[in-house]
Amino acid sequence: MSSETSSPANCIGWAARDPSGVLSPIEFSRRVVANDDVSIKITHCGVCYADVAWTRNVNTDSKYPVVPGHEIVGTVKQVGTNVHCFKVGDLVGVGTFVNSCRDCEYCDEGMEVGCVKGAVYTFNGVDADGTVTKGGYSSSIVVHERYCYKIPDGLPSHLAAPLLCAGITVYSPMMRHNMNQPGKSLGVIGLGGLGHMAVLFGKAFGLKVTVFSTSMSKKDEALNVLGADNFVLSSDEQQMKALVNSLDFIVDTASGDHPVEPYLWLLKTFGAYALVGGFPSEVTFSTGSLLFGMKTFSGSLTGGTKTAQEMLEFCAVNKIYPKVEVIPIQYVNEAIERLLKKDVKYRFVIDIENSLK
Repeated sequence: MSSETSSPANCIGWAARDPSGVLSPIEFSRRVVANDDVSIKITHCGVCYADVAWTRNVNTDSKYPVVPGHEIVGTVKQVGTNVHCFKVGDLVGVGTFVNSCRDCEYCDEGMEVGCVKGAVYTFNGVDADGTVTKGGYSSSIVVHERYCYKIPDGLPSHLAAPLLCAGITVYSPMMRHNMNQPGKSLGVIGLGGLGHMAVLFGKAFGLKVTVFSTSMSKKDEALNVLGADNFVLSSDEQQMKALVNSLDFIVDTASGDHPVEPYLWLLKTFGAYALVGGFPSEVTFSTGSLLFGMKTFSGSLTGGTKTAQEMLEFCAVNKIYPKVEVIPIQYVNEAIERLLKKDVKYRFVIDIENSLK
C-alpha cells in the first residue's frame, strides 16, 4: 500500500509525562506508511534499563511524553509498495534504532548504530521529519524496512524480544573480538539481563565461562540454571587472585560504578575486555594493567542490522532463549521498581497483545 492511499491510525500505549517516570495510558498517531515502511502490530516488548533512564530523565534529554520500549516483536499488518523482504503476517522485530543516514561507511557495513550522523533511537529520538520517536509500550509501530528483523521459525516472540537489546548488546562485541573460539575462557561480570545472555552465548560458543558477581545469591543460578563453569565472588581477593592471567575474554555487563583494574589483571596476553553495561561515571585503571599482556579494552553499544539478524538466526538454531518473566502492561510500573532492585530473572517482557486494550 503506498503512502498516497494509507492513513495514520490511532495508537494506544503507555507513557511517562514527567521525571517521576510513572507510566500511564496514552493515545497518539503513528506516521503514514510510506513506500519503504512496515507497519507492525506489536505483540511483545521487553523492559530495559534504558526505559527507566529516559522515562525518569536520567540523561537530562527526555522529550515528554516518553513512550519507552526498544525490544519489540510483532506481526506485519501493512507494507509499503517498495517493501519486498516482508509481507503481511510475518513475525518481525525492531531493536534500539529506527533510522540512520544509510550513506556513511558504518551504515554501508550494516553497523548503523555507529552512523556518523547518529542513529535515530526507537524512542525519545528525533526522526528525519522532526517528530519524536515513540517505542514499543504501544499497540503498533511504523518502521522503515531496513530496521526490521525477521524472527526465525522456532524462536517464540516473547523470547525473541529481549534479544533485540540485551542479546545483541553482548553478542555484537563478542563477535567483533572473536569471543567465539571453542575451548577458550570467558569471564562475565554481572548476572542481569545482559550478563545472563553473555553466559548463554559463551556456552553456545564452547567457552569455559566464569561468572563474577557481588552477590553469592547468584551462584546456584549461574552454575545450575545458566550452565556457567565457575562462579567467583568478586569481593573475595583470594578467589580473584587465583584467576590472574587465566581468561581470554571478559564481558562486563555491570551497570553501576565498579573497579575495572582487578579484572584486567585476570586477562591472558592479548586478552580482550568489552564494557557493555550501563554508564559508570568514570573508568580508571593503571596503564600497566593494560600494557602488560598487550590487552584490548573496548566499549560497545548494541549492534547493527547485519549482526542482529545473524544473532537471531544463531539463537533459533541453537535454542538460545533468554530467561523472562511475562507481564501485562498494567504491571509495568511495579516491574520497573523491581528492575531497579534487580528483582527479575532476567528480563521482563510485556504481553502487549493480550493486555494493552
